Amino acid sequence: MKLLSLVFSLSAVALASIPAMAQTPAPKPAAKPTPAAKAPTKRAPLARSAAKAVEEVTPIEEDSAVVLTEADLAVAQRVYIGLIPCELGSSVQITPARRQGFFIVQVKNVRNTRYLMHPVESRTGAIRLEDPKRGAMWLQLGNKSMLMSQKLGLRVADECMSPEQLTMADEMKRNPPKSLLEPLDPPSVAPPTLPASTDGQLRDPGGSTQGQGSQPSTQ
Repeated sequence: MKLLSLVFSLSAVALASIPAMAQTPAPKPAAKPTPAAKAPTKRAPLARSAAKAVEEVTPIEEDSAVVLTEADLAVAQRVYIGLIPCELGSSVQITPARRQGFFIVQVKNVRNTRYLMHPVESRTGAIRLEDPKRGAMWLQLGNKSMLMSQKLGLRVADECMSPEQLTMADEMKRNPPKSLLEPLDPPSVAPPTLPASTDGQLRDPGGSTQGQGSQPSTQ
C-alpha cells in the first residue's frame, strides 16, 4: 500500500508540472545586428555652364498681386529689349515675360541675377523697372541704363547702352547740355523803333520829323 501511494504521489507531481512547462514562453530569436547608417553622399557643385542652364529654365514666381495701370503699360512699350552691352565686358538680357508689361532681366554670366520686373512710377521721368521680391531695379535713362541691387546696395551692371542710347550718348558728347550752374544766355534785345507823329511822319529823338519814304535833306 505504501508503495502504491508513493507511485500515485509521483504521478500527481509529474502531471502538475506539465501545464507549467507548457506555459513557459519559447526563447526569442536573437536580434539581427542593425546595419550602420550610410553617410549622406555629397553632390559635386554644378559647373558654371550647367548652373546657368538650370537657372534659365527655372520659372520665376510671378506676383499676382501686382496690377499694372494703363500708364505702366505705356511705359513698358518704351523699354529697350534684347542683349544690352555694359561696361567691363558685361551685358544684360531683357526679355518680355508672358505677362503683359513684365520683363525678365538677367546679367550675362552672373549667377543669381535673374529678375522679373515691371514698370513703376518715376518722379524724374526715367523708365524704372523693379523686382520688389528680389530687391532689384533697372533704371533706363536717355543715354544709358543700370541694374542696381537694393539688397546689396550696389550696381550689378552699369553703363549699359542699347543702340538708341549709344546714339543719344554720342549726341550729348557733341552738344553737351548746359549745367544748372552755368549762367543763362542774355535775352536778345530788339532794335528801338522810332515813334510816329500824329501826321504819319516818323519823329527822331532830336525832335525833327521825317516823312515816310522821303529822303533826308542835305545842305
